[in-house]
Amino acid sequence: MKRIETELEGVWIFEPKVFGDARGFFMETWNRARYAEAGLDVTLVQDNVSRSSRGVLRGLHYQHPNAQGKLVQVLEGEVVDVAVDIRVGSPTFGQSVTVNLSDHNFRQLYVPPGFAHGFCVLSETAIFAYKCTDFYNAAAEGGVLWNDPDLNISWAVENPLLSDKDKANPRLSDIPQDRLPRYGAVQ
Repeated sequence: MKRIETELEGVWIFEPKVFGDARGFFMETWNRARYAEAGLDVTLVQDNVSRSSRGVLRGLHYQHPNAQGKLVQVLEGEVVDVAVDIRVGSPTFGQSVTVNLSDHNFRQLYVPPGFAHGFCVLSETAIFAYKCTDFYNAAAEGGVLWNDPDLNISWAVENPLLSDKDKANPRLSDIPQDRLPRYGAVQ
């Protein structure tokens, strides 16, 4: 397995070993010992899967408190995936990483606690899977407006399909700081 650093500390791309032949392929999507050896030593407590159509944008989501780290990947299709540093006091506050994930490149993205996360489907459909370091907590969920002009994220789609909740998310600058995670705080 290969770990690739991104511009944001702790946001990593993983390229698992894929064993393929005429029958198809096999790969490990999680092996705690191997990922710890690569620097990702976390406990994952919840798996989620979503299926979405072309142009669907989910995000930008986060939890505070009960921040979740997420190891995300695409099982079928292709998405543009985004992680945004929303930790108050972080030297990279408001900066983002954008990565294409697909069933062809087999890449995974680790989004640490304290980051907002979202993705937009580029293929006809996509099956998106992610493992979380903490359980979902409806009372702690938050969101940042997908097209916040201060974030300047290139989503590769102009008019995405959004949930009503995601349409109503505030700009990052409009979220009270006590509703955001703190840089250096224990998650």
